[in-house]
Amino acid sequence: MTLSRAERLEPTPRHGRVVGQSAEWKEVLRKATLVAATETTVLLSGESGTGKEVVARFIQRASRRKGPFVALNCAALPEQLLESELFGYERGAFTGAQQNKPGLIELAAGGILFLDEIGEMSRSAQAKMLRMLEEREFQRLGGTRLLKADVRVVAATNRDLWKAVEGGDFREDLFYRLQVFDIWIAPLRERKIDILPLIDSFLVEIGTSFGRPPAGLTWDAKETMLLYDWPGNVRELRNTLERAAILCEGGLIGVQHLSLRGPTRTFVPATTNLTTAECDLIAQAMRDCAGNKSKAARRLGLSRTQLYGRLRKHGLDQPSVA
Repeated sequence: MTLSRAERLEPTPRHGRVVGQSAEWKEVLRKATLVAATETTVLLSGESGTGKEVVARFIQRASRRKGPFVALNCAALPEQLLESELFGYERGAFTGAQQNKPGLIELAAGGILFLDEIGEMSRSAQAKMLRMLEEREFQRLGGTRLLKADVRVVAATNRDLWKAVEGGDFREDLFYRLQVFDIWIAPLRERKIDILPLIDSFLVEIGTSFGRPPAGLTWDAKETMLLYDWPGNVRELRNTLERAAILCEGGLIGVQHLSLRGPTRTFVPATTNLTTAECDLIAQAMRDCAGNKSKAARRLGLSRTQLYGRLRKHGLDQPSVA
């Protein structure tokens, strides 16, 4: 069966990325690892673009389930179409239903059903989803036969579901059924230490897709990206780098190529301030270039004189480092 607006998605390098060094990201992965070994329903919450699908795929790879990973964006489909895609339908269930069609629950048998933006699911679909989670069975639209649901549900939302419950938009019983094990993913602006490793990972990935070596960034560009708040989170970061990699035409990515919307901020949390980030970045470049200062300077978008100054500033000009 070919899926139109919902895709059967196999693990790919892009979706499988779990790059990050922050305590917040490591805690997300710790919880994901713990819950992966179980059959427990998981609720991932956080702003749009924080990496909820990445975590869902991480859970699948770390679990015993070897079936497919099937994803559905609950906000992308109108009510009736959402239910027919999710539960399937029998011939004659509605106008145009000329043959039986299995739903995503059946297609995800033995694997994971990832329900993104579950807070946008209709009340009717919520009731059917609750029954499926509690009884592990469901019916196709227009059908009378009960089908077994051999699927694990990982749901995601960028809304406050409890506020949706209080407002009457989301069923309280389904909320508690989904929140058996919840994982909050912090926005990128609260884990800025993850920006630099994400940049490196994305540039390698983008360069591979373009068929050329990863683009480098000028120091000013890196500094600008560290100060920016990233309202679109990790997704915005990647899209910004892909666009910049095209605009720089094979050279270094500069501030003029970033096209960031809105001003950058001057505040960076003390635990991830620019001094620490600068020191880590330079030390990593020196290690990657085996102590070759000329190569490290080019990689960082600095002149040799600028690099020497920063090495002295951070105490990195010792023989063990340089």
